[in-house]
Amino acid sequence: MRRFEGKRVIVTGGASGIGKATVARFAAEGAAVVLTDIDGAAASAAATQIARETGATIHSFTADVSVKADDLATRQFALEKMGDIDILVNNAGIFYEDRFEDITEARWDAILAVDLKGSFLMSQAVVPYFKGKRSGVIINMASTNGLVGERNYSHYNAAKAGVVLLTKTLALELGPFNIRVNCVCPGYIATDSAVGINTPEFIKDYIEHKIPLRRLGKAEEVASVIAFLASDDASFVHGDAIVIDGGQLAE
Repeated sequence: MRRFEGKRVIVTGGASGIGKATVARFAAEGAAVVLTDIDGAAASAAATQIARETGATIHSFTADVSVKADDLATRQFALEKMGDIDILVNNAGIFYEDRFEDITEARWDAILAVDLKGSFLMSQAVVPYFKGKRSGVIINMASTNGLVGERNYSHYNAAKAGVVLLTKTLALELGPFNIRVNCVCPGYIATDSAVGINTPEFIKDYIEHKIPLRRLGKAEEVASVIAFLASDDASFVHGDAIVIDGGQLAE
């Protein structure tokens, strides 16, 4: 499928994991993409690799989504390089595992700044442009952790719950301007960052007792849902939080 031929996309946090898989999916379907990441070297390497594999136009840009000036610079860079912006994927995020009592103010602030404030600021950067042309799509990265609690992640859970309600509120405000806003809520996805913090024994037990499909998700499976939400196939999907968790929340 080439659903995004001629479309221009920004993906934040696109140098690895779900973000990189999302860039690759849009590129494979014909889009031009600006891939941003706080790690400029990793962003450049990912953009070069995906462009080589897909033949698409991929631009890398170094940016911290929690800094308003960086988000405005990202928008300007995208317009200069691609001439237009059609889709924004707010994927950039971080997480830590900490007991509630052990969470430092710095850790709390860091997660809220990137995972929630980053989506707010980057959306603010592009919304006036989307309003001007009366079209656009925003897809935010939430989590199953934004829908149910999980021990030792109260900072991350709070941020992702905020993303879900930010998404729904933006949908109410921006729908009249033909700007669609949705978020995805992945469960346990087999990215290096997610798998790296747990032992093989923990992962095996998690799969056996919490995931009905009896496996972890793949970054590409999340990217495919993001691509669906960004496409005309989802033209009447708006203000939703799509769960991608192998059935974990079905109980």
